[in-house]
Amino acid sequence: MADAIDYQAVHDLLVSVAHRAGDMMTAATPVSGSTGIKKNSADLVTETDQAVEKMVSTTLKQHYPDFAFMGEETYQPGDKLTPAPTFICDPIDGTTNFVHRFHDVCISLGLAVARTPIVGVVYNPFTRTLWSAVQGQGAYKYTDSTAATHSTSAAARAQKLPLHDPAPMPDLSTCLVAVEWGSERTGNDFAVRSRTFARLCASKEAGGAMVHGLRSFGSAALNLCEVASGTLDAYWEAGCWAWDVCAGVAILREAGGVFVDGNAGGWEVGIDERRHLAVRAGEGQKGVVEEFWSMIEGRFEVGA
Repeated sequence: MADAIDYQAVHDLLVSVAHRAGDMMTAATPVSGSTGIKKNSADLVTETDQAVEKMVSTTLKQHYPDFAFMGEETYQPGDKLTPAPTFICDPIDGTTNFVHRFHDVCISLGLAVARTPIVGVVYNPFTRTLWSAVQGQGAYKYTDSTAATHSTSAAARAQKLPLHDPAPMPDLSTCLVAVEWGSERTGNDFAVRSRTFARLCASKEAGGAMVHGLRSFGSAALNLCEVASGTLDAYWEAGCWAWDVCAGVAILREAGGVFVDGNAGGWEVGIDERRHLAVRAGEGQKGVVEEFWSMIEGRFEVGA
């Protein structure tokens, strides 16, 4: 079945769906509407999250009735990603940003086959920026996102990723790194994050990496797209789900980046294993991965 899938057609449908979702997001007023709490005050959901996912799942089912669907708002504990062709959706990645009207918000749409991301589309309707990739065809950024197909007119507006020739990465001290605090603010994994953040920033004399800086944008998908673009050098997190990273991983890999375990030593990690380190394309990539692993203070329990 996988051999018969027209992945370009899937890509073009996901782009169309992403724009429809974007219109729903920009028309919404989440602050005055209903905002719910899933787990704690850092884990939010809005009516718009649920309405967007309903639109996405209904539309994709009409076109691909035999494909599975995994979405953040309809996920049930125990649901597993299978090898079957599966659409994976985060209707609003960056819901807390969305509620606060902070502009780092997107929809993340991916297709995984054999648990591997094949197609990825990430769209931020507030900046009108779209990233997309099809396995084997490269990754692209569109800043005029009225279209993102491979037609002649759309291709003229596309920027292939990475956006510039990747500079060498001699070590972590030359890197700008994305991290996130996550919604779990206690326990082992929170302690691993906190200690590691401090060590990444500490001076070399103190045993740290002395990175250029840490950034937290509040969206896993956008973090991955910025690493793919080359504007961020690395991104480390634990606690994400498949819908947070599927589309971004497809884009990252097509741009020459790597997606490895957030715990030290794992060069292979699934999109549903909930911990990761992403590093952009460029000379020194392997060394940066290994140095980053050496800076991690402990081991994440999530996904283990």
